[in-house]
Amino acid sequence: MLSLIVFLPILAGLVILAVPSSQKQIIRMVSLLAAIAQGVLAVLIWQGYDASLPGITAAAGGAPEGSFQFIERLPWINLDLGTMGSLNIEYFLGVDGLSITMVILTALISIIGVLSSWPIQKQVKGYFILFNLLSTAMMGCFVALDFFLFYVFWELMLLPMYFLIGIWGGPNREYAAIKFFLYTLFGSVFMLLVMIGLYFSVTDPVTGNHTFSLVAMASQENYIKDAILGPDNVMWRYAAFIVLFIGFAIKVPMFPFHTWLPDAHVEAPTPISVILAGVLLKLGTYGMMRINFPLFPEVFQASLYVIAVLGAINIIYGAFCALAQQDLKKMVAYSSISHMGYVLLGLAAANTEGMVGALYQMFNHGTITAMLFLLVGVIYDRAHTRQIDKFGGLASYMPVYAAVVTIAWFASLGLPGLSGFISEAFVFVGAFSSETTRNVAIVSVLGIVFGAAYLLWSLQRMFLGKRKPDAAYDLEVGADGHEHIHFHDWKGKLDLDARELVMLVPLAVIVIFLGIYPMPVLGMLTSSINKLVEVLSPVVMTALN
Repeated sequence: MLSLIVFLPILAGLVILAVPSSQKQIIRMVSLLAAIAQGVLAVLIWQGYDASLPGITAAAGGAPEGSFQFIERLPWINLDLGTMGSLNIEYFLGVDGLSITMVILTALISIIGVLSSWPIQKQVKGYFILFNLLSTAMMGCFVALDFFLFYVFWELMLLPMYFLIGIWGGPNREYAAIKFFLYTLFGSVFMLLVMIGLYFSVTDPVTGNHTFSLVAMASQENYIKDAILGPDNVMWRYAAFIVLFIGFAIKVPMFPFHTWLPDAHVEAPTPISVILAGVLLKLGTYGMMRINFPLFPEVFQASLYVIAVLGAINIIYGAFCALAQQDLKKMVAYSSISHMGYVLLGLAAANTEGMVGALYQMFNHGTITAMLFLLVGVIYDRAHTRQIDKFGGLASYMPVYAAVVTIAWFASLGLPGLSGFISEAFVFVGAFSSETTRNVAIVSVLGIVFGAAYLLWSLQRMFLGKRKPDAAYDLEVGADGHEHIHFHDWKGKLDLDARELVMLVPLAVIVIFLGIYPMPVLGMLTSSINKLVEVLSPVVMTALN
């Protein structure tokens, strides 16, 4: 089933190749049907998922069965390297509590992404082929349990994202696309080197051969002591952890590797911003939880304070930058940097509460930020500007839009009763429970204050009060004697139309429901988080040494 959910979008892309470029509606429908089918498969996987199985490492005897679920494992590449042994690469897929939530999120955001791509008119065929390729790469990263296969999917994301921003983006799209490409490629080079070093440092407990299996790599007893990244080579293990952490931190993005994100978001078309914020940023922190931390647990324990400080910088710096923005989309982009800082803080707590909050924050941020960028796209389509000071009093003329914006803004702020509150609360409970991160957590609380400042201030300027003299719309008195607003060059419905409601209402329902009853998500991930905390525990590492 996992192969189908991964490669279904590519199959849709192959079908689109056979469709004439003039048949734009058919191309859109093929992509939508593939995304919906992917969503159905994600629901089936969720229903068949056993939340009691921990994942992270292999079960007794070294086999992944009994720990991971929906496993697909086949030999892929086998090369004889002579005196160096053999190169064994597997097609190895599976899910646990870390990945099941991200699989569901990816399927959901992919559907939203296709729907938000409906107005695209430029080179529609090429756009949707690249979009489907990107969907396959994202889903593949979350279910790959072979490091080499993970790396293939990771690199596969670069090409479609580069072209989707570079061709369908804004005026400075080439600059933003190249900047995104170079930053991500820089991190990928380090990842490749560490991956090769790990291969020759780990053996499969069942076959005795070197392996790229992330399941085998997560168990420290599978490491060769005197290998380059074995437990005896402390310096090389620290170096490998740091460069791998940087590779994932670029994708988060973490300060000071964040500068590509605002440019990419501002220039990217709305659906690509939705995908970028909703799913791609999560790959950075997912990579840390799946690869970086469990493979180098002793270095992770030594780095907790540094990671917490970097998370706090993200939270406060991102919020400050968001507060200074006049461009609504850039404000949301910087808010993403701030909110991903909470994930880093939760991970640095290294306890169940903090890490549950971090993973739940990843899911919630995906749904909330998707809403935010969709809402920015809605107003930009009508006004052809994103400048906050070009609006005012919109709540009187676009009440439905104003209501959905209010839900999204307050969810991002972390208002109790909405999903953002639960995840941030768990992060802070975990951070305050750890002596290492307690002081950093106290400082990080300032991020909530600054977050409220930029969100409430933008809400007030755009939706309350009266129309500004230089607003992006005109006031007209209708036949009914009431004032109405008119956007230049906009012929559609003033308030949210049917397509926009289909995208936004489900996200709003999810945000509200998971803020009241979070157990459908928390119940899936707790067992795996407990196992991850155990793997990262200093007691376990001392016993292994």
